Amino acid sequence: MPPPGFRRLAWNSGYGLTVGPLYEKDTEDGGYVRAFRVGPHHTNMLNNCHGGMLMGFADVAFGHVISHKTGLNWVTVRLVIDFVASPPLGAWVEGAGKLTGEDGDFRHIQGRIWVGDTTIATGTGIFKVWHVKR
Repeated sequence: MPPPGFRRLAWNSGYGLTVGPLYEKDTEDGGYVRAFRVGPHHTNMLNNCHGGMLMGFADVAFGHVISHKTGLNWVTVRLVIDFVASPPLGAWVEGAGKLTGEDGDFRHIQGRIWVGDTTIATGTGIFKVWHVKR
């Protein structure tokens, strides 16, 4: 079960179905947090969350700030992640992005992934906006 306030994302096919379930909640400041619980299908041989899962989660957690604010779709152009810690099986992992700049159709995002008070990863990305509303 997710913590109170989180709702399951309605991804019933494709990537979200494969790596999910993924969750989201709105924050009091008008932002959002995306999350998942580390399951057996997310782990590496050390029983910690695989870096590939964290990278994919960073993509959907950081880039979501664009659609959350504008309703527009986006694609990832560049994503750089620094791994700081590794969440174990069963950990509740949260992440969000912050818009730091705009250049035409490109959005610059800074993001963070955490478990409780522990930072798991930080990163930056460049995302291209598609001018079609979701």
